[in-house]
Amino acid sequence: MTVWLLALPVLALVAIGATALLRRRGRSAVVALVTTNLAVLAGAMLVLMTGPAADAATATDTATQTASTANGSALIAAAIAVAGSSIGAAIAVAYTGSAALAAMSERPEMFGRAMVVVGLAEGIAIYGLIIAIILIGNA
Repeated sequence: MTVWLLALPVLALVAIGATALLRRRGRSAVVALVTTNLAVLAGAMLVLMTGPAADAATATDTATQTASTANGSALIAAAIAVAGSSIGAAIAVAYTGSAALAAMSERPEMFGRAMVVVGLAEGIAIYGLIIAIILIGNA
């Protein structure tokens, strides 16, 4: 927890630097930032893959270590499920909501049908939440 609190000022400086870089360089800055992000992602994946293996090799009680690793993986999977479904629902609601408002401006009697379509788009987030609850329950 302390590591994250110490990393917050660094992350703020990185965000300010990225904003300044984007304003000065434009398209080449986007390429540089995407390349940097991919490199950081690859490093994080490498640490994530080798970390539990190194811990398991040095652990005295492998059953406890395996259960702990499985619980952590289930929590990460639950977070990914909620984040992915929420982003997908946000994109779906953005498109269907704007189309529903356009349709209702021309024909106000379309309100009921338009809200059903927007509600279906919001259901995507609920499905992700249900999957997260199942994953955490099994952890």
